[in-house]
Amino acid sequence: MDEDRFAISDELWERMRPLLPGKVGDPGATGRDNRRFMEAVLWRVRTGSPWRDLPKDFGNWNSIFKRFRRWADAGVFESLFNAINGEPDLEYAMIDGTIVQAHQKASGAKGGLNTKQSGALAVG
Repeated sequence: MDEDRFAISDELWERMRPLLPGKVGDPGATGRDNRRFMEAVLWRVRTGSPWRDLPKDFGNWNSIFKRFRRWADAGVFESLFNAINGEPDLEYAMIDGTIVQAHQKASGAKGGLNTKQSGALAVG
């Protein structure tokens, strides 16, 4: 993996590292490589690709997915993003309604279009 292309700068990583679980001294297993894991998560967010399409350089996609789910369930990402809120290096990872589109059937409405002709059109 080309470490020059990391999305997380060295300065930002030094701020993030102490906030992540799996450090030496934390209870449980020590994280193998938290930075590479975070890069894998950000790669997936940027590309919108399925977990199975994660490049092999990041490791086994299923292991990364399971770790992602554990961290998400534990609130790690929420607390991390709250701690580094406003960091310009991560602005591209934020998603809002201006860049996300939903299929027309995503609204959950039943029965399709339900319009009535106006009285003027019905008579004439």
